[in-house]
Order: sequence, then structure tokens, then C-alpha cells
Amino acid sequence: MRHTAWYTILLLILAFTLLSGCGSAPRADGTAEAPAETAEAPAATEEPTPTEEPAPTEEPAPTEEPAEETVPGEPRVMVVVFSGTGHTRRIAQAMAEGLGTELQEIVPAEPYTEEDLNYNDSSTRATVEQNDPAARPGIAGEIEGPEDCDILFLGYPIWWGQEPRILDTFSETYDLSGITVIPFCTSGSSGIGTSVRQLSELADGAEWMDGRRFETDAPEEDINNWAAEMLAAAIG
Repeated sequence: MRHTAWYTILLLILAFTLLSGCGSAPRADGTAEAPAETAEAPAATEEPTPTEEPAPTEEPAPTEEPAEETVPGEPRVMVVVFSGTGHTRRIAQAMAEGLGTELQEIVPAEPYTEEDLNYNDSSTRATVEQNDPAARPGIAGEIEGPEDCDILFLGYPIWWGQEPRILDTFSETYDLSGITVIPFCTSGSSGIGTSVRQLSELADGAEWMDGRRFETDAPEEDINNWAAEMLAAAIG
């Protein structure tokens, strides 16, 4: 019975000793060592700041075309011609090129054929028209510019000693008031004087200068010299 009691006491002492060994080891200062800190969780990475969208580049403002400059006081000059066979057209083309200006042509609504211009037949179209002061052959389309120019070189052939009646149509259709008209013609022998007098009566208000008759084979130098002299005289 006594042995049993001592045996029980020894077991209790042994158990106490074991339990004390499982506790925290004491520090040198007698305090128990705190458990090691757990590793800190990595700091959350910051969201990258979104880069700003580059500002749209502005389209360069379109440059305005410079306004076309006009020389103050410079006269507006043009050449208008009617030609039945092409001879007067050649004179007018050389004149326009020499003056550096535009050429407009009076085109008949009904073109003249070679038979229409047969001087030896009194029944031809041109003969009948020239014998009728009231005849006004039609003009095809519209001639641009004669009413807006300052100086007009007007060319035509002489038919039966007069201007072709289509020139009368032109003079009555377009307002040439205030315009200086410089006439020129081609012919076999007739002068220009009679035609200028008749046209000036139809184109009331225009200032008519003395014109000139050219041979159909007139040299370009002669044509250009005359046109330049007449232009200088018209400008004054």
C-alpha cells in the first residue's frame, strides 16, 4: 500500500517535469520568447496610372488661294472675228497672239457653204442677204466678253462692198456702249470705210476708230505692229 502511494507520487512529479519542458524557453531576462512574426504579406502593387491619350493634332488651317490681282487702270482688250473662208480668222489669230489677249469668233447658226458665197450667182444665200439691209443671220451660241471689255478689235471680210449681215446681228445683239471698237477687214479690193459707217449706226454708244483693210496674206509683223499702234492710240 505504501509502495503504491510512492509510486503515484513519482508519476506525478515526472508528469509535472515533462509539462514544464514543453513551455516556451525563458529569455536571459527571464521572460518567455515571443513567437516568431509571420512574414508580412507583400504589399499590393499599385495599379499603373493610365497614360493620358495624346491630344489630337489639329489639322492645319487650309491656306487661302491668293486673290488674283488686277492691275488698276489696265484696259480689258479682246478680239472678235467673223470669217467665212478662214482668211480673216488668220489675221485675227495673229492679232490676238501679238496682243496677248483672247479671241472670240462669231459663228453663224447656219454655216456658209462654198456655194452660198458664190459671187457670180445672184441667187446665192450671201448675195440675197447682202441685198437685204434688214437681213439678220443668226449667231450660234453666245459670245463671251464683248460687253465687258474696254477695247474691242472687230474683224470681218467685206462682201459686196459691205460688212456681212451677221455683223449687223452682232452689233444689235451686244451692248457696246462706252467701248472703243477698232475694226479691221480683209477683201479683194473694197475698202473698210462704208462698213464702219454702217456698223457705227447700229452699235450706238460705241467709239469707233479708223479701221484697216488687210490683204489675206498680210505678214504677222505688219498685223502686230498695226494692232499695237492702235491699242496705244486707244489708251491715249
